[in-house]
Amino acid sequence: MKLYVYCLAEGVDSLPLFPRGVSGARVRLVKLEGLSLVVSACTGDVFHQFRKNGLAHNAVVRTVFKQTTPLPCRYGMIVTDKQLRNYISTHKQALRDNLAHVRGGAEMTLRISGPRLNDPAALPGGQRKPVGPGTKFLLDKRKEIRGEEWLSAQKAELSAWLDEKLPGLIRDEKINLAPQERALLARVDHLVDRSSVEQYREKMGAAIQERPEVRFMVSGPWPPYSFANIELEFSRQFGVS
Repeated sequence: MKLYVYCLAEGVDSLPLFPRGVSGARVRLVKLEGLSLVVSACTGDVFHQFRKNGLAHNAVVRTVFKQTTPLPCRYGMIVTDKQLRNYISTHKQALRDNLAHVRGGAEMTLRISGPRLNDPAALPGGQRKPVGPGTKFLLDKRKEIRGEEWLSAQKAELSAWLDEKLPGLIRDEKINLAPQERALLARVDHLVDRSSVEQYREKMGAAIQERPEVRFMVSGPWPPYSFANIELEFSRQFGVS
């Protein structure tokens, strides 16, 4: 029998009334190596109705999140009982460390869009003559490096600004930048104490007022998907159609 895995947690000894899981399956609790795993039986490898099943996955994880802060698995994690037991046995200390990292925490998400600023200057001497493949490769590589340096600088600047506006509230942070031709799009995930969520919202709301040229969207609190760091090392993790 295969199992669909929703999340790992600690200190969960029984389940409240859970919503039905992926494909309408009944959800149950498995205890391994002192850890609590929320799973359901799975008869296939491929899931249809992605949106419906994705919502079901999230609903189960959020039910656990009401009790404690879990380590959520990505949608579509299918394993055999043996694979699951081997993985937990091999990675139990790392999983406990991850649980300690997110304990009492929640994920808050910022989506940011605004004009590109301080773009790297164009390379000097725009080429008028055709260049050979070797020269073209070096020019392209130089442009790529300059772009990476600019992105790194933008990420550092954004992180410093957020740290200034949210002092003492950020336990962990992940920033992803997606530069467009005329705009810079960013997603920032913050791990914060659950008790600090309202304070986070208030301080972030005040910070937003200082940047009228930038659009912000704040959402959460969520289970800490971005900070779970669960990589179940199986040859087949999921199937979605």
